[in-house]
Amino acid sequence: MAAPQLIQDEEDEVVRPHLEVNVTTENPGAPPPPRLANGTPTRHASSSSSPQTPAAAAGQKLPERSRLSVLLAQNQLIRSLGSGLRRHCDYVKIAVPEEERAELLPAEWWKTGVAFLYALFILFFTTVIITVVHERVPDKSVSPPLPDKFFDYVDRVPWAFTVTEVNGLILCGLWLVQLLALKHKAIVGRRCFFLIGTLYMYRCVTMYITTLPVPGKHMVCAPKLYNDSTGKIWRILMLISGGGLSLTGSHLMCGDFLYSGHTVMLTLSYLFIQEYSPRWMWWYRWCCWALSASGVVCILVAHEHYSIDVVVAYMATTRCFWWYHSMVHTHALRQPPCSFLSRTWWNPVFNFLERNVQTTVPIVFSLPVPLPSSCRQRYRMVEGGGEGRVQTRVKVRMILLHA
Repeated sequence: MAAPQLIQDEEDEVVRPHLEVNVTTENPGAPPPPRLANGTPTRHASSSSSPQTPAAAAGQKLPERSRLSVLLAQNQLIRSLGSGLRRHCDYVKIAVPEEERAELLPAEWWKTGVAFLYALFILFFTTVIITVVHERVPDKSVSPPLPDKFFDYVDRVPWAFTVTEVNGLILCGLWLVQLLALKHKAIVGRRCFFLIGTLYMYRCVTMYITTLPVPGKHMVCAPKLYNDSTGKIWRILMLISGGGLSLTGSHLMCGDFLYSGHTVMLTLSYLFIQEYSPRWMWWYRWCCWALSASGVVCILVAHEHYSIDVVVAYMATTRCFWWYHSMVHTHALRQPPCSFLSRTWWNPVFNFLERNVQTTVPIVFSLPVPLPSSCRQRYRMVEGGGEGRVQTRVKVRMILLHA
């Protein structure tokens, strides 16, 4: 009797152990077949002695010794299957839950590129607005600085604004490194670019509609050009090349007070660092918070912005960040009947950027440059060796129990 058995794993790889068992059943107590007078067996006896199929044999009532032989053959078959599975169990692939979740988070780099172009255009437009507003700033000899309660109690410290810009550069650098190390950097990157562009667009509006006088008489503003279009273009290019920083000497124009761009970058970079860093890196978060908070305070200590500039910048940055991420993490807030946040003007842009993000983005780090295929294969073998083998052995035991 032949008993082949097939076992198919998750990779559709078939292991076919073959076992051939010859079982000869004898019944000494059965009477001999009837014979004719010439000694030959009858035709009925000859046909009944032909080999039967396993199904026909199972349907008939076998003698006790025949049943024992069948049980022994089945036991030997199960042992041979178990040994075959033990030889091949290390090659069974178990699906990792993290990979299943990653399938729900497509990168869609082209959407990230659109968000980057949006932020780049708004930043360029901001330099144009600063150049336009600079021509409208009243002379400090005619319009003195507005009264500010913080300035009444804290004297100006000249080097404080340098601390602000250094802290801002450190935070932006840390966030850039962290963003490049994230596995889902495409999704997080387009969120960052969209919020930067939106906040600076709001800043363009507030700067243009309300032009405040300089907050202190220590400020030196570049001369006005009035109708000199070529000179204004050169100022725009100089402001872009220096990043709008006083450290580079590119920011000599006044009028960009309401609200503070330095506060926006200090606050937004810290919020992204906090949101997309592991919980166990609490020391890293506290250091970034200290850099952000001290940088914001130094803006006021240097008397470079009014207190209202800093307060409005903080409120606008935190609210936009929290509203956006509330809609990201709560799918019910994306639908108009369920949420008032869906009434924001940027809700269609949000749906465009986040339409295919159906789950929370996990905080997983990976190398910015992918490893070669050989190194990647070794890493997977080392990473999934222990746990994968345990799960495979458990699965093999369950199969044997069902068999």
